[in-house]
Amino acid sequence: MTDSLLQVALAQISPVWCNKSETLERIKSSIQEAAKQGCELIVFGEGVLPGYPWWLSITHSSAWDDRVQKEIHAHYARNSVQIEKGDLKEIQGLAQKHQIAVYLGIIERPQDRGGHSLYCSLVYIDPRGEIRSVHRKLQPTYDERLTWSPGDGNGLQTHPLKYFTLGGLNCWENWMPLARTALYGLGENLHIAVWPGAVRNTENITRMIAQEGRSFVISVSSLMRRSDFPANTPHLDVILKTCPEVLADGGSCIAGPDGKWVLEPVALQEGLLIETLDFNRVLEERQNFDPVGHYSRPDVLQLSVNRERLSSVRFE
Repeated sequence: MTDSLLQVALAQISPVWCNKSETLERIKSSIQEAAKQGCELIVFGEGVLPGYPWWLSITHSSAWDDRVQKEIHAHYARNSVQIEKGDLKEIQGLAQKHQIAVYLGIIERPQDRGGHSLYCSLVYIDPRGEIRSVHRKLQPTYDERLTWSPGDGNGLQTHPLKYFTLGGLNCWENWMPLARTALYGLGENLHIAVWPGAVRNTENITRMIAQEGRSFVISVSSLMRRSDFPANTPHLDVILKTCPEVLADGGSCIAGPDGKWVLEPVALQEGLLIETLDFNRVLEERQNFDPVGHYSRPDVLQLSVNRERLSSVRFE
């Protein structure tokens, strides 16, 4: 395959909810299958490891000092990812072995913020198995703020892969025009948008970002069904009381630089969705519009970005 062509896999899978080790096995299996089919990039949905905080919207999650909410949150935290302790080493090893790049949505409990608070993070692992960026979601959405903390600009980075320049955002921060502009300014031409899983999230914005950025846009969502909550989930009876059969129906898709579908949103189908992207399509569409190039006015409008990794304590 030439450098202008990139074969990509969208891993529309469900987690074993809040079971880090078993969900890791599903992720590893997806990477191995994608590599077997010649893919050079695989993308997973938002927070798939170990899962999205679905209980928030179907229980009384805003109750103050509530024992049920505290115990579910603690279970969620225990199954979160600590990169510093090597939780992603096996994924890195597979990326290196198969020469495949990985975008993976995780729930992170980072040591540089004390090791207790949770962040919705998007990790990029390059084909050499090296973690190149960890983007912590800038603004958790609505009830997510009850369990996730706001991130910082450190992960607003792009990465080369063949002729492409990749960048990514989590869920509704894809609606943040300045976050998108930061990535455009870094040369992004393949945008990764990860979601917890719903056609209603991906069916409009995927094409909009593609047309705005004149870039390919890959949206990847997870699946989540009532049956994906393991039996040992704390207060499972409370969670299932008003839980629908399907919480996330997928909706993974790809739009091209002209805003047209390469792959229309796919619902309720578990597994890998594979397509080949041609970089030349980016150059064709930049002929008439480039949001940070010939169709910009930096003498009038400029964006300032703070990419410092924030911490509450600085030791000198």
